[in-house]
This record gives sequence, structure tokens and C-alpha cells, in this order.
Amino acid sequence: MDHVDLDAAGPPMAAGQLMEQIGSRLRAIREQQGRTIKELAELSDVSVGHISMLERGKGNPSFNTLVQIAHALDVPFARLLYTTDGTSPVVRAGARRDLDPHNGSSGAMHQLLTPSLKHALEVVWVEEPPGYNSEATPFQHAGEEFGLILEGQHTVWLDGVPYELEPGDSITYASTTPHWYSNRGDTTVKAIWVITPPTF
Repeated sequence: MDHVDLDAAGPPMAAGQLMEQIGSRLRAIREQQGRTIKELAELSDVSVGHISMLERGKGNPSFNTLVQIAHALDVPFARLLYTTDGTSPVVRAGARRDLDPHNGSSGAMHQLLTPSLKHALEVVWVEEPPGYNSEATPFQHAGEEFGLILEGQHTVWLDGVPYELEPGDSITYASTTPHWYSNRGDTTVKAIWVITPPTF
């Protein structure tokens, strides 16, 4: 289900905080692999002292140093740099974000189930009442979509071709195909929709 919604950028992370998170992630990956600091030092050609400092969030490692360590751990370089933005991974049922400012006028509800739109997936809780129809504003954008119907009968139109879905049915399609939705049944549709990448 498509919408326009932008995430506000959070405050920049302090260098010290960033180093602490990189160090914590480095230590966690090393320990998961059952390696000692000495073993990692030998594999990466980075000194024991340097790795120890990094894991404690100290120092200012060069790009090359981090690449050497990532190669030694056999993980993508970006995995060492990945840090959380402080957003909780949990979205409570009563705290979902509305994605469509016009939900009230249509009677439909489209709410974000993922914490933000900053990652690879956008997962949406969908409720659309009998008579709902978005044919007047068909969607077309990059990416892919997946929908799972939980309740009701939902019609997904792909380039003008209708696909009738009932509870338990799912559908997957390229978002580059013009698409829209309608509820031609007599009960409210409830569904979960997954879009990648997020539409914003």
C-alpha cells in the first residue's frame, strides 16, 4: 500500500558514541566466531593492542584497518559500521504511525508496522472498508510488494487485471506495474503488506 511519508533525520551521532558502537559490534562478531583477539590480530595483520582499543571504543581506526578486520572476520565491511539509531525495534499496536493523511475520508487505515522507513522493508497494516477503491490514484514505483490477506475479500489490480484474494491468499508483484486496490466485498479487509524498498 503506497503513500508519501518522510522520516525526519535524527541528531548526528558523536564520534565517541560511534566508536563505542563499532567496538561493541566488533567484539560481538569476534566472540560469536569463537576467536580470541590474538587470533584476529594474526588474521588481520592488525596489532593485538589496536584491536583491544577498538573493542573498548578507543582510538580512531583508518578505513584500511577496518577493512582488514572485516576481511579477517569474513563479514561485509558495512557490518562493522552498522549502528542502531536509538529507535526501538518494537512497534506497539497503539503506537503505529498512520501513513495516509486521508485515511479518515476513505475509511481506510494504513499503519506502519516497522519502526521507520530508513531500512530495506516497509511493512504495513491495512484495513479497507467495503467499497474502498484506489483506482483513481494508481501506484507505480521501483521495487517489489507482497500482500497477505487476513480477513475479507480484497481485489488487487495489476495493470488493469483484477486478482481476487481471500483470507490466507497472498500476492507478490513488481511495483513498476501500475497497481491499485479495491474491496468489492461486504466486510472490512484486513491485510499485511510488505514493500521493498520503502516508498517515500
